[in-house]
Amino acid sequence: MSRTQAGGVIKSIVREIAQECAMRGHAVSETLAAFMVKAVVLDPKYEFNVDRTLTKHDVGRIVELCVEKLMEECSPALETIKMQVYFDMNYTSRGEFIKEHHWVLLSKLSLVCQEITDSRVKTQEELEGLYRKIVGYILLRSGVGSPTDTNTVREATAALQSVFPQPKLQAFMSLMKRDKEQQLSELTTIVTGIRLFNKYSEKGGEGIDDLPLILNDALLATSKSMGEELNLMQRLVWKYTASLEKLVNSEKQAGECSLSPVMLKQALYNVRQHEAFLKIIMADVSLCATQAEFLGSELNTHMNLLRETVHCKTAVPTAQVFPLFTALAKLWSGFQDELALLKILANVVENLRPFLAAQSQIFPEAQLEKLLEGSEVKSDEQRMAESSDDRIDPFVMKTQDWVLPETTVNFDKLPLQYEGICGYTLVEKDGLLLPGNPSIGVLKHKEKFYAFNSKDAAQKFASCADEFIERVAETARRSPELIQLLQLHQQFACITPYSEMQSGERFLVKAITKCDSCTQTDTHPVEKNIVKSYEWNEWELRRKAIKLANLRTRVTHSMQTKLSHLRRDNATQTYLPKDAACQSKRDTPTNTPKPQVYLAGLRGDKTAHMVKTELTRPIDE
Repeated sequence: MSRTQAGGVIKSIVREIAQECAMRGHAVSETLAAFMVKAVVLDPKYEFNVDRTLTKHDVGRIVELCVEKLMEECSPALETIKMQVYFDMNYTSRGEFIKEHHWVLLSKLSLVCQEITDSRVKTQEELEGLYRKIVGYILLRSGVGSPTDTNTVREATAALQSVFPQPKLQAFMSLMKRDKEQQLSELTTIVTGIRLFNKYSEKGGEGIDDLPLILNDALLATSKSMGEELNLMQRLVWKYTASLEKLVNSEKQAGECSLSPVMLKQALYNVRQHEAFLKIIMADVSLCATQAEFLGSELNTHMNLLRETVHCKTAVPTAQVFPLFTALAKLWSGFQDELALLKILANVVENLRPFLAAQSQIFPEAQLEKLLEGSEVKSDEQRMAESSDDRIDPFVMKTQDWVLPETTVNFDKLPLQYEGICGYTLVEKDGLLLPGNPSIGVLKHKEKFYAFNSKDAAQKFASCADEFIERVAETARRSPELIQLLQLHQQFACITPYSEMQSGERFLVKAITKCDSCTQTDTHPVEKNIVKSYEWNEWELRRKAIKLANLRTRVTHSMQTKLSHLRRDNATQTYLPKDAACQSKRDTPTNTPKPQVYLAGLRGDKTAHMVKTELTRPIDE
């Protein structure tokens, strides 16, 4: 089966799953359904052969299994997958968030802009109406004040008149549409900069909020709430880890306890994934705080520079002051972008909370505390501190490549596999997630880096690394939420991260287009013969051919001076003209008549007259 046919089959299966779930009252996105298809096919307990063409029975069985899994109630594993799908479909980089925010703003104002650029006014009243529309557009696009407030409109109109008087509308109307849009954008920045300068000079600024103060307050409130939620999640992670560790280490206690180790693992994966997403979002919040501090200092600098420029001056050259107004407007737009980004991040955090409901219902706080009786709940930092003293000696284990903090620059930035989780513990303790401690020593295997939570785990993993890597992948096949949690996409060529999918892709089979490789440059590379006259361009070859063809019709000239006499032989060659003859069909002579006119009667005749005589001789003579 070709890739196109396989894609068509998968798409039909996904649509059938989504329709079946909708009939049962559950709305399921195609992305979630597609991921569930791959999870079912990869799970070894269902015994699907991915190298064999799916039969009709296989398709029906896949649909049945996927619908059954998607309809599960109170399933932490399903909620974790839903959380991963939501986060990767709604979270992106800072630049993309801000770019999308600008696009939404411009799309909302597109009709207003089109009405201004396409207007064909003639009367004075229509010109005044168009001028008011421009003022409204500037207020809406800048986001500084409301176009319905009279004082704000009056102040914006005065600022616009100082830059773009109403008589200039005639010249504006004669521009192309693209030039009109560009001029509207420039007018928006200049007018906004003027109003901001008036606000900080206490001479205006009606309706302008104190964005730096609002942004700082929002950052403090958001950081505090997210920090508290992250601490709560971390304590919950530590409790689940201690509970599962207790069950795994003691089979007797596991038999006596009514809690299911499988469900406990799913709950641990759920809260671990939520913790990871919170850390990502909090890193962006920290970048927002850094950017806000930078924008605040730049705003004060430009404001002071502008005050010095216009201080006690009745007139200032536009080329000197307009760039400063534009810079002020761009800095203010930066504050608006950071505030919008902060709201988006807070909204993402808010929408992640419902995915924690299943684990909290299955394992209430009282039941979890009962299981932890007599057990010590250790934090990740405590576990790392306990294992930091027992480190790998690279001179003892010479067969493997170990990376240590004291011998490696930027050691804390190494791209650890499994998101820093110990792969040995994950395999040997039935899916237990324990963070690795890089200070023990990081194993470098096939250009990838692995961290472990103990020296013993590091030694055993390194002794047969390929086997443990395959066992980790096997564990992820049984628990598909680990594929995203541990970033195992490269080990599963058929699973593509949601954020890397193109529009319309739904987890089709995708080949790995990247690989790790090494190369080395020779100290003395072998010199190669480079043909200087080689040309790869077809048109250059044609140009040279035409040049050579033209030389055939040219004559070569040479000359010799007195100084160059007998110094060298000069020769030249020309193409001699060739004899050419032309023969007609037959030879036919012709003779042109020659009539002569003379004066007769000059010898005795009384009357002289002109006589015309034909002197041409006949042909037959």
